[in-house]
Amino acid sequence: MRVLGIETSCDETGVALYDSEQGLLADALYSQVALHAEFGGVVPELASRDHVRKTLPLVREVLSRAGMRLTDLDGVAYTAGPGLIGALLVGAAIGRSLAFGLGIPAVAVHHMEGHLLAPLLEPNPPAFPFVALLVSGGHTMLVEVGGIGRYRVLGDTLDDAVGEAFDKTAKMLGLGYPGGPAVAALAEQGDPQRYRFPRPMTDRPGLDFSFSGLKTFTLNTLQASDGSDRAKADIARAFEEAVADTLAIKCRRAIEQSGFSTLVVAGGVAANRRLRQRLDALGQKQGFNVRYPRLDFCTDNGAMIAYAGCQRLTAGQHEGPAFTARARWDLEALASI
Repeated sequence: MRVLGIETSCDETGVALYDSEQGLLADALYSQVALHAEFGGVVPELASRDHVRKTLPLVREVLSRAGMRLTDLDGVAYTAGPGLIGALLVGAAIGRSLAFGLGIPAVAVHHMEGHLLAPLLEPNPPAFPFVALLVSGGHTMLVEVGGIGRYRVLGDTLDDAVGEAFDKTAKMLGLGYPGGPAVAALAEQGDPQRYRFPRPMTDRPGLDFSFSGLKTFTLNTLQASDGSDRAKADIARAFEEAVADTLAIKCRRAIEQSGFSTLVVAGGVAANRRLRQRLDALGQKQGFNVRYPRLDFCTDNGAMIAYAGCQRLTAGQHEGPAFTARARWDLEALASI
């Protein structure tokens, strides 16, 4: 089955073509970072309008790269949530309309399921079951994965997602958008011994996360410093170290609780080098495998949506004539296949 995937949940337009026998045939991504940078964050209305402009040209580009035509498609998958409702509606409307016009099935894909399954696009994919750490701008959660659609959320964030915490910290430090790469780059120049930030919610049992207190601690430390470039670099380093340690501690607990031997890490923050180092070291010490998608597929992309959609379409799942989009969508509510 040959499936076109469309991702428009936030500020990146992703399109990809996946074949159930040949694998990923082509993918393309357009980032809106430059559009939103002057505002210090995503402006939902601007994001929606840019998806309208970019989605169909990317569809044509991907088909051209793969040497295919629209009539060669067997199905269409699109992100239907969670995310920005206006942005989601663009991809959902285009995806469902293409499928309707071509007389082929369409399927709505959960954005976080796409991230969760992204490592399965790699040449040596992880086998079920595993624990997944999903870390992005809008989500931070630990999920027990028994198979596609067989998800149990072990822990979730009670306030800011880790990606949001990076963005807000970057803004405090006078850095650009997106915050994750900017804070990570500055942290490379920082002294890891100067500041010691708290590791939130690690002094109590459980797998939930909270980063609002860490954000406040960062602000207070910055205000008490001399405001120099050196101080900002040291603060960035302390913040990043605290985030990496916190996530690693929770992952260790999740692995011990589940009894599984594989940890999958996905989402935009999965590209953070310090987090990867910490988790890799933990895996070696504790005796479990740590797997990631390639760096290009850590952030939002069409390939993960095409793959997830292909699995569900192959299993016979598809949408009716209408389409919907959801700003919120319970991962555990998905049907298993």
